Amino acid sequence: MKSLLWTLIGLVTMGLVGFAFTGSLASGGGMAAINALIGPAMYALYERLWAAIPWGRDA
Repeated sequence: MKSLLWTLIGLVTMGLVGFAFTGSLASGGGMAAINALIGPAMYALYERLWAAIPWGRDA
């Protein structure tokens, strides 16, 4: 439930930011939807990259 609510907050926020920049609800909503689809994949990639970096870890 926590993850779903966070995604919903992100969708609304991105939609409002997109609307503020474009003046179009369709464009803002489209940007939010694309972000919701791409975001999890980018986060997974980000986590994999950081997992390969040994900085700040005790050996």
